[in-house]
Amino acid sequence: MIQDPTKREDFDSSNIVIFLYKWRKPLFIVMIVVLVGSWFFSLPWFITPKFKSTVIMFPASTNSVSKALLTENNQKGEDLMSFGEDEQAEQLMQILNSNKIRDRVIRKFNLMEHYGIDSTAKYKYSRLFDEYDRNISFRRTPFMAVQITVYDTDPQMAAEIANNIAELLDSTKNDMQHLRAIQGLAIVEEEYKALQSEVYVIVDSLVTLGELGVNDVEYQSQVMNQQMAIAIMQGNMEAQKALQRRLDVLGKYGGIYMSLKNSLEFKTEQLTLLQSRLKEAKVDAQENIPQKFIVSDAYKSEKKAYPIRWLIMLVSTLSALFLTIIVIMVVEKISSANAQKKFQLGQS
Repeated sequence: MIQDPTKREDFDSSNIVIFLYKWRKPLFIVMIVVLVGSWFFSLPWFITPKFKSTVIMFPASTNSVSKALLTENNQKGEDLMSFGEDEQAEQLMQILNSNKIRDRVIRKFNLMEHYGIDSTAKYKYSRLFDEYDRNISFRRTPFMAVQITVYDTDPQMAAEIANNIAELLDSTKNDMQHLRAIQGLAIVEEEYKALQSEVYVIVDSLVTLGELGVNDVEYQSQVMNQQMAIAIMQGNMEAQKALQRRLDVLGKYGGIYMSLKNSLEFKTEQLTLLQSRLKEAKVDAQENIPQKFIVSDAYKSEKKAYPIRWLIMLVSTLSALFLTIIVIMVVEKISSANAQKKFQLGQS
């Protein structure tokens, strides 16, 4: 009786332990070759090692010195010493990813030359920005902090870039806020000067009325009426005429005096409030405050972070073994199919 040559092979291939034992030598050779190859091709000759530096910081809760320090009833979250929350952290992330910081870092550290990019190339800036994004990244940590991560072939350069970005965050955000604060200061100053001019006009008018003898209408009117009654009782016509002239002046300018007096009180209160706002606006326009709390500064790394050679060797070896097993199984299936075909032809 002729035995089907495919039965034994199918049985062997279905048992993975037997299958691996059967092909142990080829698999071992592949593993050794890939291990040696991945170790060799991950040397600094082929993959330039990079060092990692990080800065970890928390955002500040308030952006305004005047609200935090000068306002009496400041709202919750405007404490100068408290940490920020989600909104402030997202603001930091947006600023860190802005071209304002990116361009300043590129200029200061001459990254185009440092990254070996030809300054005469057609797409030099595209390559430069891609390299920047590959080496410099920002992310939120699980504890609401913001982390700056920099990879570079020079460990000292990596640390300096990370710390410099943290410094640029303050100046960039303060510059953005100062631009708006200066415009607000100009508006408040204009309003203050206009209101101050109105107060001066009222004061000058009251001084003029004072020269005419109108100083305090209510008190003067009461006193003169009493003196008029005494003059009438004494029959002093000359005193009556003098008092009448003064009463006529009070009657003519008394209403104006009262209106100016009330207006002066109101505008003086407004001027006091506006003066307080002016002081706050000047503080916001002139003072700089840190926009973050540094938890960990970047330092020069002593150990490279990229490439991770053991990980490259492990992934390469497992991938090669898996691919080799697939190839062997395919080859076995083809051989089995050919053997079955010959068997069927022999039976016929």
